[in-house]
Amino acid sequence: MRFGITGNTQKDALWNPVADLISFLEESTHSAVLHPDIERGLLDRGLISKGAHHAESVDDFLEGSDVILSFGGDGTLLNTVAELGTREIPILGVNHGRLGFLANVEGAELEGRIENLAKGDYVVDKRLVLQAKLDSARELMLPYALNEFTIQRSGDTGLLAINVEVDDIHLNTYWADGLIISTPTGSTAYSMALGGPIMVPGCGSILITPIAPHALSVRPVVIPDTSVIRVKTLDSDKSHILTSDGVNEIDALKGDVVTVTKASHHVHLIRFSDQEYFSTLRSKLMWGARKSS
Repeated sequence: MRFGITGNTQKDALWNPVADLISFLEESTHSAVLHPDIERGLLDRGLISKGAHHAESVDDFLEGSDVILSFGGDGTLLNTVAELGTREIPILGVNHGRLGFLANVEGAELEGRIENLAKGDYVVDKRLVLQAKLDSARELMLPYALNEFTIQRSGDTGLLAINVEVDDIHLNTYWADGLIISTPTGSTAYSMALGGPIMVPGCGSILITPIAPHALSVRPVVIPDTSVIRVKTLDSDKSHILTSDGVNEIDALKGDVVTVTKASHHVHLIRFSDQEYFSTLRSKLMWGARKSS
């Protein structure tokens, strides 16, 4: 098995664990291929010499990987997903962040998990991906999202008027700071911070969550993942942005209609037989924890 290694190069804690992993893989029957940014950082620190781990480009790195190990937090894994595009290469997130819903393996247990992978003792979760398109001729640089797309105001502007249709039927015109359209995976991200429900991956739904709506009666809405969602900001003169998994995509939609649907591909996330979603929720959100006296 050939392990592709990528990660958050802004974290000083990244480099030694990655170098140790490469040594471990070299002593086993497996091999490593390094993301160009990772290879460059390791070379600069004198932790490796240029050789068999080299990939000429990000595409070469991806095509040469059977499994990708993403070192960092959930944001790093989302960046990895963006680089993958429509490729369905399995990803294992190695948590060097804070919460780590997606990066669900800690560095201390990684060598044991490598053995699990080698034995085939793992499960691949196929996560729903959203796709966005503009009605205009403009192309999106990041047309896919594992967590969510957002339309939100930027700068010192008032509330946005955002019209939403689902399957050509008017849902609502939201007066709000913005709108989130998220997958079940993304329900534990930005949407959850705004009081949206937690959706179990695989439930076949998409979540629409307003950001600070003007009317208290406005609440998140869960719709089938077969839906076609069309969103238009009526205040095209007000400063607002479209983001894909937290990355700024377009600074001004200028009245464009954004159509969001389920993508034809999935993101393949690896988990192990001793991991399941509800235990992750209890652990990460500290459900049932009691304050010590």
